Amino acid sequence: MQRRWAAPLAMLEHGLLQRDVAARALLLSALAGEHLLLIGPPGTAKSELARRLQRLLPGTRYFERLLTRFSVPEELFGPLSLQALEADRYERLTEGYLPAAEVAFLDEVFKANSAILNTLLGLLHERLFDNGSQRVPAPLLTLVGATNEPPQDDSLLAFHDRFLLRVPVQPVDDAHFDALLTTDAAAAPPASLSLADLHAVRAAAATVALGDEARALLHTAREHAARTAQPVSDRRWRQLVALLQVQAASRGAVAVDAWDLWLLPFVLAHEPASVPGWTELFMQRVAQAGPLPTDGLARAVQAFEQQLDIERRAPADAQDDSAGKLALAKAIAGPEAGQNELVRITSERAYRRYSPVHIAARTRQCDELLGQLEALLAQVQATADTVLAAAAAHDWLPPSWRAHIGAVHQERLQRLQALCAALRTHRDGFASLPVDHQLPPTEPAPVAWTAN
Repeated sequence: MQRRWAAPLAMLEHGLLQRDVAARALLLSALAGEHLLLIGPPGTAKSELARRLQRLLPGTRYFERLLTRFSVPEELFGPLSLQALEADRYERLTEGYLPAAEVAFLDEVFKANSAILNTLLGLLHERLFDNGSQRVPAPLLTLVGATNEPPQDDSLLAFHDRFLLRVPVQPVDDAHFDALLTTDAAAAPPASLSLADLHAVRAAAATVALGDEARALLHTAREHAARTAQPVSDRRWRQLVALLQVQAASRGAVAVDAWDLWLLPFVLAHEPASVPGWTELFMQRVAQAGPLPTDGLARAVQAFEQQLDIERRAPADAQDDSAGKLALAKAIAGPEAGQNELVRITSERAYRRYSPVHIAARTRQCDELLGQLEALLAQVQATADTVLAAAAAHDWLPPSWRAHIGAVHQERLQRLQALCAALRTHRDGFASLPVDHQLPPTEPAPVAWTAN
């Protein structure tokens, strides 16, 4: 990552496990001048992230409130000015309150009453606050909202739509529980950004193009939204593109590429339950981490294994008394039969022998399938190399996503490598079948297996 973003992200994430997505979304929302909604239960560091963002922007004014259904406008927008009232003006003293803040955090944001929410609508979207007869510009850079669950009331959907980024946060999972217990709670490493840094990125974003691959993926995203009945407003599509341009500009790119669209689940998902579907869309279309169709090839390798087992166990011809001789030899050898040379020689003669033509045909059939497997393995390896290099080079892709993508591609490669190794073992088994050069040179029927 460009060095100026690595330190801020390290500060936001320090000591917070599994918050790499939320930290990146938070910083990008500040860079783009958008608002972020964190959705999750209490105790998941939602307010801490907002406070760290304010510390990351020294000198900015910060405002924080927990909203309830009993909250009144004065708690957010300031008390009425008595002097103004004496002069027949209805004005608020906004200093120290939300209209004067640059970074704000509102907890349980959807529990506020309609009087507060209606005022917030204009403040968030237009950055304007109606103070008496005047419409005053608000310096708000970003507002971080928090809620335990998304709104269920349709009357809140307009306010919900004002948050461009909506990120679910959950308690630390079992795999990271030990780390949670022992994580160092020391202060985060110092880092800072200036307002000039933010303005510079936004200015650069104006010149960033929308790449063809990204444009095509946005069309696919629109189809996915329609297919899954997730409404996305025209305004949100335009805001999404602007956010992607900011992200691309922040990493020094001249165009938005497909990897920038890792943000899709957190902009277009209508509710947290829809996030996995959007994530899967990105993983399959961009990270190429979808399921690898190897069931048919696995059945083919298994078919060769079963055929080898049949041919190894096939008894000698009925007129050959080798089986009876083997039983007699084992009886003579007693408990040490497994180490007796007579038993070994007799055992070899008790099972069917094959012509060189038969063995050559079986090994050739194995080689043909092995060629297909190795070609697919080379293709999957090349894809993995390309994808993992692109993932590693993208400045904003969350490390947890990068690790997941790497694990999926590694699992795909290991599965194919295991099939190749098994088939080589079966080939060697066919090559070591007992040979009888006097047998007719009859080529066996190919091993049958079902592709579907």
